[in-house]
Amino acid sequence: MPVSPGLVDLQVNGFAGVDFNDPAITPADLDRALEAMLASGVTHCLPTIITAHPHELVERFQALDKAVAESRLGPLMCPGYHLEGPFLNPAPGYHGCHPPQAMTAARPELIAEAERDLSRPILMVTLAAEREGALALTKTLANAGKIVAIGHSAADFDQVAAAADAGLSLSTHLGNGLPQTLHKLANPIFAQLAEDRLMAGFIADGIHVHPKALVALIRAKGFERSILVTDAVVAAAAPIGRYHFAGMAVDSMPDGSVRQEEGLLAGSALCLDEAVRNVVAWGIATPEQAFAMASDHALAAIRSALSAHGITLAEGKVEWSDELFVRRVRIADQERHYDA
Repeated sequence: MPVSPGLVDLQVNGFAGVDFNDPAITPADLDRALEAMLASGVTHCLPTIITAHPHELVERFQALDKAVAESRLGPLMCPGYHLEGPFLNPAPGYHGCHPPQAMTAARPELIAEAERDLSRPILMVTLAAEREGALALTKTLANAGKIVAIGHSAADFDQVAAAADAGLSLSTHLGNGLPQTLHKLANPIFAQLAEDRLMAGFIADGIHVHPKALVALIRAKGFERSILVTDAVVAAAAPIGRYHFAGMAVDSMPDGSVRQEEGLLAGSALCLDEAVRNVVAWGIATPEQAFAMASDHALAAIRSALSAHGITLAEGKVEWSDELFVRRVRIADQERHYDA
C-alpha cells in the first residue's frame, strides 16, 4: 500500500459546494470543504481569492480569514492565502474568468489593505509581469517573504527574466490564462518554460491542458520544477449543476469542466488525488513522482514564505490503495479512514 506525504494545493478557490470567495462563508462551510479535501489526500492548501475590486478583496479576505480561524480544520490545513490578481492582463484571452474591469496596475498598498488584520498572511500573489508596477511589486513582495507567481500574463522572454531577477519564482497554471492564438514560439508559455528559476503548476485534468501536451510541458520544465495544482472552484467534489463562484454563475459540466455561461473555463472541478491518478495513467509520472509533484514540490515552492512568516506545518500522511485512491489521511491529531 503506497504512502505519501499529505498533498498540498497551492491554488484552490473553493471545494465541495463552498466558494472561498463568498463574503458569507462560515466556519462550518470551510470545515465542510476541508473535510472533502482531506478525502482527496490534501492536508494543506492556500485558499485562493481571485480578482475583485479593492473593497471586495478586503471583504472576502476578512470573511475567509474569520472562517479559517474559527473552524476546526482551518488552523491546521490553511497556513495562509493565495491572491490571484487583480494585477493581471485584462486583454481578451488573458483575463480568463477574472473580471477585467477590476484589474489594475500593481500597487503594494492594495495588498497591504487586503492583508490588514488577518490572522494568517497572504503567502502567494499571482500577477502579470508586464503590468505597470509589476517588477517593483515583485521585488517588494519577495523581500517581504511572499511567493510571487506569474499567470494571466503576456510577458515575453525579457520580461519574464526581469521578473525572475526581481524575485518571481513560480508559474501559477502554466499553459492557461492565455488566448487561443499566440506566436508559435515567442510566447508566454515558452518564456516561462525557458526560465529555470521558475517552478510551474499544472492543472492535470485533461481539459485545461491536453494530456500529450502536458507530457511535453513537464519534460521541458523539468520534473523537479513541476507541481500539480487543481485551480478547483466551488464545483469540485460536488454534483453536476450550476454554482456561484466569486459572484459569477458557473456550470459544472458532464465532461468535468466548469464554465461560465459564454463557455469560458472558470477554474476546475479537479481533485488533487485525481490529478495524481491522471499523470500516472497518462504515463507522465510514476506514483512516487506524482506524489512528489502534489506534495514535496508544492511545499518547496512556498518553503521560503513559510519560513519568513515563522510558519511550521503539521506533518500530513496519506495511505493509498494500489489503484491510487485515498485510504487513510492523517494530519496532527486528525485521522480519517476511507473505503477506496
